Amino acid sequence: MKISILTLFPEYFSGMLNTSIIKRGLDNKLFEVECINFRDYTLSKHGHVDDTPYGGGAGMLLACQPILDCLKAIRTENSLVVLLSPQGETFTHAKALEYAQLEHLILICGHYEGFDERIRLACDAQISLGDFVLTGGEPAAAAICDATLRLIDGVIKHDSSAGDSFADGLLEYPQYTKPAEYDGLKVPEVLLSGHHANIQKWRREQSLINTLNHRPDLLEKADLSKADLDFLDAYKNKQSNQ
Repeated sequence: MKISILTLFPEYFSGMLNTSIIKRGLDNKLFEVECINFRDYTLSKHGHVDDTPYGGGAGMLLACQPILDCLKAIRTENSLVVLLSPQGETFTHAKALEYAQLEHLILICGHYEGFDERIRLACDAQISLGDFVLTGGEPAAAAICDATLRLIDGVIKHDSSAGDSFADGLLEYPQYTKPAEYDGLKVPEVLLSGHHANIQKWRREQSLINTLNHRPDLLEKADLSKADLDFLDAYKNKQSNQ
């Protein structure tokens, strides 16, 4: 897989690309990431990539020429072009899984007041991290890259990602490591039992409880078994009677 990031600030991504799991994946050639400064494609003799909006208004807009010419140079029939924009659908784990299967993902980072609409029309999709506005698209692009690249085969162990929050539509269960007791706080006995079936049952139930307490909206879309639903009903009844 290859990710191309169109940005005015390629240096923003140096930390992400040169540390930890992402760096190891790059070194092992499991994927490729390139940061392209679309200022290199401007026809302006002064290097401008923005201009004032027709009809007036505050701020400057990114001009279409540099970005569209950049897309012409790098886009192929297997590319998915994504504009990072507050108008986009919210990025999710499911979307990261979808992106991880692509051959070529192009992310366009905005800046200034916004985009010339012709840039938006040239894209295949728009994505947002949430209902807030950033100073530029770079933080969103970094988050999307990290969430996507870790899902590529060989980047991390499958068992490490299979239990992630949102991997099965639910939040993750609580986890513990040594010591078994610290300052009066004990690890749940079931995790010390060595009984794998009981441990898996406890983890599933705790995942359901976490989701109910912190993101109940996720339960509406999760694929829940009858045992899951029965457990949730019993848990809710217990809580209401306390």
